This record gives sequence, structure tokens and C-alpha cells, in this order.
Amino acid sequence: MKYHTCTTFLAGKKATIDGSTIVCRVEDYSNNFDPQRFVVVTPEKQPRHYESKTTKFTIDLPTNPLRYTATPDADSSAGIFGANGINSANVSMTATETITSNPRILSLDPYNNEDGIGEEDFLTLVLPYVRTAKQAVERVGQLLEKYGTYEANGMAFGDQEEVWYLETIGGHHWAAVRIPDDAYVIAPNRLNITHFDFSANNTLCSTDLKELIDRNHLNPEPNDYNLRLIFGSSTVRDTRYNNPRAWYVQRCLSGDRGNQPTDQMLPFINYPQRKITIQEIKELMSSHYQGTNYDPYTNENAPFRSIALNRNLELHILQIRNNVDPQISGVQWLAFGPNTINAVVPFYTNIQETPQHYCDTKTTFNIQDIYWLNHTIMAIADQHYQKVEPMIEDFSEQVMTQTLALQHQADREFLTKDDIAEFLSKVNGQMAEVSYQESMKLLGKLVNYGFMNARLKY
Repeated sequence: MKYHTCTTFLAGKKATIDGSTIVCRVEDYSNNFDPQRFVVVTPEKQPRHYESKTTKFTIDLPTNPLRYTATPDADSSAGIFGANGINSANVSMTATETITSNPRILSLDPYNNEDGIGEEDFLTLVLPYVRTAKQAVERVGQLLEKYGTYEANGMAFGDQEEVWYLETIGGHHWAAVRIPDDAYVIAPNRLNITHFDFSANNTLCSTDLKELIDRNHLNPEPNDYNLRLIFGSSTVRDTRYNNPRAWYVQRCLSGDRGNQPTDQMLPFINYPQRKITIQEIKELMSSHYQGTNYDPYTNENAPFRSIALNRNLELHILQIRNNVDPQISGVQWLAFGPNTINAVVPFYTNIQETPQHYCDTKTTFNIQDIYWLNHTIMAIADQHYQKVEPMIEDFSEQVMTQTLALQHQADREFLTKDDIAEFLSKVNGQMAEVSYQESMKLLGKLVNYGFMNARLKY
């Protein structure tokens, strides 16, 4: 469990500017470093026998895995923690978002702390074996019902047509909702699903979930099944740590609807005022309540936890494009480190290998690794943020402009190449080099600024 951290964002194909489905999450951690890697797992590298590090869970996996990308921990001693990726069938998955629960359900269906599954396991057990987002939901559900989990998590899946969001309930139960094509979801660290229609074709759940609710008198509302009320939390922590993040994104995308940052029942399904872009998603995932009294850079006593903070490990925006050939449909926009100072890069996922600056991350400081480089930038920029923010904005736009130009060119040329995966791997390498070089330029500017504004001068 990543210490009640992370923020998930989802968008259906009619909510985005180019018809892509979006599965996005900011992965966070504690105040310690947790270096991340970007890798591709080919079928021969996928384990056939799997053992968890957190519990005694073991399983023999199917013999026909698909290739997939992932961002595991550089230090695998506590488990893989694959976190997110896209497989060769163009199915995206993010796993997982730490959520909340309550004693009413946990007393009936306790966690399986002995040999259950959790964050370290989900991606490895699911993504290589599914060809649609709905199949991914069903596979997670089967695993939960059979083996149970030791923690509360949300996770999401996408393909070219659909986006699904799933939340675990107690130790062995779960519920999932297909996100409407014209809608988006912003999910902080709490149980997020509200209205749930057990008879609808856009919902899935564990076989006895409704019976569990009715038999044990868990539902406080007579005419609706609101899963947040039934299985979730409504605490002071939610009003400060979780709800404000959802409020801010909804305010930016859907306008001011009179809701307050501390509201416990902010809507789960939301509709944007205009089509959503990747750049806008990055800005939202890098937000710290700009333009409000809750921005910690302008208010030292800001009361709310923001999406962007020093504990961001990586940001992924998993894009399944609908207006291109399936061989280039999957794009894993990726950034390591705190989101206020990093830039996302649109890496293709139909690849043989990942770029060195992203895949060979060391467990200790190394300026050649984009993870450590971005943390170095943050250590300086955070101390002078309001003064250096224009530098950071220019840097982020430069990286997106240059890498998108490489993507546009590759989109036009890939069909002329004999080995498409090799070609796209090389393009990813060029994108990574752009990101690294522009990051080094930004670091140089920040060092110069910090030096010229040192306190010890005469």
C-alpha cells in the first residue's frame, strides 16, 4: 500500500478531444524516495509461477501472456508493484489507488492478510491475460473472490471503446462501473462509486454483493444503492485529504457548481464543459489549488492536500487512440518525480525495449536517471517556485512540443518500416533524450537562479 496516496483520472472517448480513452493516475508514496522504472515485459519474461512478497499468496499463471509495459519499483525486494501499463492488445490498466472502507463491511468480510493479493500483484496477474477492459474487470473480480485482498484499492482499465473503474469492497467483494463515453472521473483516496444499478449492463460486481448489503442492513438509503455511503468513509480526513482534490478538478472541468472542497458527496460521474486534452490532464495532475486561497505556495497555512506534492513518484496518462492504426494506438504518457516540475512524454507501447534514462533507474542517486534528475529539480525549484514557475512552464511546453513532433512524424512513417516495434522503440529513445536534455537545461537555469539569489552574499 502506497500510504493512502495517488489520484486517478479517467475519461471516455467522447469526452476527449481526439476520441481516445484515458486511464490516468498519479502514483505517490511516503516522504521517502521510491525510484521507479519504465519497462516492457515480453512473454518470455513473464513469470509462470508467481509468489507475493507481502503475503504467502502463490499462483501458477497461464502460459500465453501478452507483452505489456509497466513502471515497477527499482527496488523489487518488497514486490514488483507494476503500477500501470498497456498490453499488446491495447488494453490499459492502472493499479492501484488506495481507497477507504469502514468497520461495517470489514467486520463482515475482513481482509485476507495471510495469503491475499494487493498492490504489488494486480498488474502482473491481470494485464498480460486480457484483451478488453471488461475482461480485465472480470479477471480482477475472479481473483478477489477466490483469494481476497489485504487492503482497499481502486483500479481502472481502458481499451479503444470503454473505460472501467473497479473498487475492492472488504476482503473478497468488489464493484465496477463503465464510465460513460462523454464523462470523466476524478478519484482521490476514498471509495468513490456512488449510485450503483445492479441490473444495468454498465456495472459488474461480486456475485453476492446485493445480498450482502440487504441481508446485513448496510444500506442507509431506501431507494438507492450508494456504494460510497454503504462501504466507504466520511471522515474529517476525507474533508481535508481527499474531497478537495476532486472538488478542484471538477471545478476546472465542469465549472463552479456551488460545491465546497469539504463536501462528502461530490459526484462520481462528471461531464466536462469542453473536450479534454492531454495537456489539460497534465496541468490538473500537477495542480496545487492555483487561483484559490488553498495554494500552499501563496498560503503557508493551506489546509488541503493537493494532487501535486513532493511525494509524487510518477504520472501516467494511458491513452488508447481511436484515429490511428492499432499498431500505434497505445501511448503511455509518462513522467517521473513531483508533478509541478516534470513533463510527460508520449511513449509508444508497441515496443521491444524502453529508453535508458527511464528503464535503468538506480536505487540511489544518479543524475543520469530521469527519476533522480526530476527530484533534484524539485529540491531547488520548490524553494523559489513563484519566481521560477515561468521557467518550468516553458520547459514543460518544450518537451511536449518536441516529443509530439516526433510522434507525428513516426505516425506517418511507421508503416514503411520492416520492424515496427524496433522503429517505435528508437522513437521512444529520441523522446526520452529530449526530455532528459531539456530537464538538464532547466536544472542549469535553476542552479544559476539559486546561486544568484543566495542569502550568503556581500
